[in-house]
Order: sequence, then structure tokens, then C-alpha cells
Amino acid sequence: MAACRRGAWVVALLALLAAWPAAAAPAPRLLAGAASVDIGVPDGTPLAGYGGFPRRAWIPDVLDRHPYAFWFRPSQGVHDGVKARALFLDDGRAALIWLAVDLVGADPSLVVELRGRLVRAGVNPAGLMLSASHTHSGPGAYAASALFAFIAVDRAVPAVRGRILDALERAAREAYARRAPARVGTGVGEVTGITRSRVRAPLDPELGVLKVVATDGRPIALVWNYAIHGTALGRDNLLVSGDLMAEASSRIEQRLGVPALFVNGAVADVSPTARGWSGAAQIGERLAREALAVWERVAPESDASLELATGRAALPAPAVSARNCLGRWLPGWLRLGLGAALPRTAELLAVRIGGGAWVSVPGELQTRLGREIKAARMGRFEHVFVAGVSNDYLGYFLDADAYAHPSYVACASLHGERGGELLRDAAVGLLARLGAATEAGRR
Repeated sequence: MAACRRGAWVVALLALLAAWPAAAAPAPRLLAGAASVDIGVPDGTPLAGYGGFPRRAWIPDVLDRHPYAFWFRPSQGVHDGVKARALFLDDGRAALIWLAVDLVGADPSLVVELRGRLVRAGVNPAGLMLSASHTHSGPGAYAASALFAFIAVDRAVPAVRGRILDALERAAREAYARRAPARVGTGVGEVTGITRSRVRAPLDPELGVLKVVATDGRPIALVWNYAIHGTALGRDNLLVSGDLMAEASSRIEQRLGVPALFVNGAVADVSPTARGWSGAAQIGERLAREALAVWERVAPESDASLELATGRAALPAPAVSARNCLGRWLPGWLRLGLGAALPRTAELLAVRIGGGAWVSVPGELQTRLGREIKAARMGRFEHVFVAGVSNDYLGYFLDADAYAHPSYVACASLHGERGGELLRDAAVGLLARLGAATEAGRR
């Protein structure tokens, strides 16, 4: 009798366990939010990117005829409004605000001032990445550097700089306010035939995508990475535009209904093949189509986390090579030192988001060096991406072979024949440190 009762209890317990609802999958700890804000620069703001005529004024505006332009001619209208887009990520241990903006370069003083604004607003992420698209038809008059103001950006004007800072802050704060549980995934595609090499060397056709979705699958943001110059629109264009990259991002946003953040790659020696407004539309359509195809293929990770690491690259003293700028008949030792116009070190930020890793580059890196960084996965990352023209702008960075051949890109390589390789080595070392920290965190 007792044995029967015990057997009945066992049967009842097993039935109860079988009927018990399955344990729910652990909720992802990652939070994400995104936003896009129109910058709306003042009418007549000069365009940044081309240093020669017809963009450059024949005579600097010493008579103050134009409120925003000095070294360059005022813009003559807006073709497509430039934007600041932001993505906020937080896994409970580390937080990142990533901004993509339609500018030719990232001014480090903008990064410092933006961080101060965000801290005062109660938003203080461990990492802040400002990635410029490198459009050559975006607004100028925002950078603190007198050197780059004269070369291609025009001198800073508080009204223009303030509009850009306001848009960056608003985008970051809106992205932060929209944070919600999220999942991410990383994938790559390929687009060929739309670029050419400035140094007659192999290029990188890879297009990378970071897919960010809510837990129910609704899109939050798409970050896409491709190496290409924003020069489909030539120096004769005087209309504000984000160039081909903005065209692609706009097409992606029309399809997904969420911000599409463009992050340039190792872009020093890469130019678009098609030109003009039709060229920008043609290339933009190709890039958007591939980015969306990758988005569809990527399966978000069930429990992605975030890891950040910062480091510094020591660089040679900045100088202009007379041989590279004027002709190979001049001796290689003839250089014009730039003193304190550019720093001797550069800060790099490496970010692991799920299975993918990104590392910032403060300028335009040569394709070969970028591919060597991307190859340094060391078995720790599914993919590695170069976030070029991010957080600073120090010109071009080439390897020694490319620097030895006088050209425009060699002339604009202000940290010499070793600068590119030193930057590559620092990026690879930082990725190794990031990977080691990730492995330690998983133990």
C-alpha cells in the first residue's frame, strides 16, 4: 500500500514537471537606441573637402562680405540636408555612443566639447566615437585647426560649429532616451566595380554591417562600413550634400525606417568611379542594395555584449615633403616641419560589439594597411572593421612604398613614411588587448 502511494506521488510529480512551462530564455542585457537629426547649417556656409579653385575664394574675405566664409566661397544652396546620426549601446558594464556625421573629417575639439555637454546632461558613456563620412560637399567652418582651415575646411565660425554641435548632442541624447532591450548581429558583403585605386594597388570590396534590432525583431539601427571617398561630386559643386554615402544611407532608411550610420573604412587611396549627381545616385543604390542584403542574412546574437579599449599611437614629427608635393627631382630630406600644428600621438578606440570588432583611425588610412588590421582577428572576432576618419583628422597614412612615390596622397601624408605602419601596429595591438579582455570576461 505504501509503495503504491509512493509510486502515485512520483507519477504526479513527473506529470507536474512535464506541464511546467519551459524556462524563458534569459533576456538580453544589451540596450540600444538610435536617432537621426538634421544639422541645418546656415545659408552660405562654405563647403569642406577641396582646397583648390573654384571652391577657394580668389581673395580671402578680409572685408567680411560673407558671414561664414573666409578662405573659400560660400555654398549656394542645399541639395540634400546633412545629418547627425547616433547609436547608443549599453550592456550594463560598458556604454558607447557612436555618432556618424556628414562631415569631411572629425575635429577632436568637437569630440571633447560634445562629451562635456553630454556629461552635463547626465549622459556619460565610457566610449564616444565620432565618425565622419568624408563627404567633400558637407559644411566647413567648424574645425579648430588653423592648418586644415586653410587647406580645405575654412576657419571656424561659432554659428556653424554651434549648429553641428547642437545636432550631435541632440542625436546622442535622443538615442540614449530611446534605449531598450536589443540584439545585434554582424555580417559582411561585397561591392566591386565602383572604386579605383589612387596608387594602383588592390582595394577592399568588403561592406560590413552591424544589425541592431529590438527583442521582437523590429529594426533599431543599421551601421554600415565601406571604404570610399565622398568625391562623386566634384570641386565645382557648391550645393551642400552628403555625396554618395548619404544617398546610400537615405535609401537604407527609406527601406528600414531607422537610422543608417555610415562609417568609412581605410579610404586614403580609394576614389569612386562614377561622378556627378547621377554617379552618386548610381553608387549609392549599389551600396544600399548590398547593405540591405547583408541585413537580411544576419541573424542577431541571443546575448551580445560590449567591450571597449583605448590606446595611443606614437607618430613621427609632422612635416610636408617637398619631393612628394613638387616632384621627385627634389631630395627626400627636404621637408617643411609643421611644429605643433599636428600632435605627435593619436588616440585609438577599439570596440567589440557581439562578434565584431571596430577600431578607430584618426584620418585616411591606405587600403593595404587597413586590410592588415582587418586580418588581425586572432581567432577572437568574427569580423574586424576599420572606422576611418573617426575622432580626429591627421591627414593621410600610407605605407613606406606608397609614400616613396610623389603624389597628392603622399604629399598629404604629414606623418611621413612610417606614420601609416605605426598606426597599423597600434591598432593591431589594441585589438589584441581588446580580444584578451573579452576572453578574460568570458571566464
